[in-house]
Amino acid sequence: MNGATEAELGPVDWELAAATAVRLVRPGPQIPRDEADHVVGRLRELATSAEVHVRDLTGLGQGLPLLPGEVVDRPAWVRAAVQGLEALTAPALPRSASPLAGVLAGTAGVQAGVVLAFLSSRVLGQYDPFSPNEQLAGRLLLVAPNIVGAQQALDVPADDFRMWVCLHECTHRLQFTGVPWLRPYFADQVVSLLSAMDTARAPLGDVIRDFRQKLRAGDGPMGLIELVQTPQQKLVLDRLIALSTLLEGHADHVMDAVGPSVVPSVATIRSRFTARRKGGGLLDRVLRTLLGVEAKVRQYAEGAAFTEYVVDRVGMDGFNAIWTSAETLPTRAEIAEPITWLRRVAP
Repeated sequence: MNGATEAELGPVDWELAAATAVRLVRPGPQIPRDEADHVVGRLRELATSAEVHVRDLTGLGQGLPLLPGEVVDRPAWVRAAVQGLEALTAPALPRSASPLAGVLAGTAGVQAGVVLAFLSSRVLGQYDPFSPNEQLAGRLLLVAPNIVGAQQALDVPADDFRMWVCLHECTHRLQFTGVPWLRPYFADQVVSLLSAMDTARAPLGDVIRDFRQKLRAGDGPMGLIELVQTPQQKLVLDRLIALSTLLEGHADHVMDAVGPSVVPSVATIRSRFTARRKGGGLLDRVLRTLLGVEAKVRQYAEGAAFTEYVVDRVGMDGFNAIWTSAETLPTRAEIAEPITWLRRVAP
């Protein structure tokens, strides 16, 4: 056996990332055990019924088996997120057997763990198409303490809110399982971006100037990563941002469009949830900006507006032309001006 190969390390110590995050995770809301058991049971039931509603509305996934969701706590979400991130990034991230590799990987692991700990109290659910523990169906995770905490903070009907969250995550699952080419396309774009990371970074002066221009324009950067991209990386990043905006906005549209017959208080939930997304103290807002979470919040609104515009004009069947191939996906510019996508793809 080759000892040097065995000693090679990637740039992130993912085991340390998971351990760090789990140590830093804050406890969730305290509720009686029988109530917690009830929440877990209901989330499992609603995940299955939610997918039926999403299939009926979108036409995606017809004929595929109905799969359950996994109800997890915050530490379990961290571990699952680490597994998915490691599986997604491993093909592109370089490995090294140098003595310094372990130190650098450990530092990156701690940093990743801090970020995951921050996110662990905010993520309500997640569909991970790249989980190494599952087949192509991936893993649909519902973070029970966060769903309970958000529902209590919003003061909305518990079952309505649970279903509403399940609708969003089931839409993500059907985007990937109902569109077979989407998963490898997304993975290829991530690999392309990470593989280009060893190219020269933009000069600091250019980064600062770009940052100021974005602030003056009033829209801010899409997170720090977008400020340090080379032209090649920006092309790939633009495709990833456009795709992410589409997927999140489509899911947000669906969770509201299923309607009050399924979620009677949907209008109240949306209004209060949108206000909550914009809230938080100064430190929280700063952290969200640095981590790109603020950009993620904007993606929901921009993607939902794009989806609503297209569906209003050509119906859901017309919108579904978007899933034909990578060439029919909207660009960032087309998401901002959906009529241009319609003229190109559905004239």
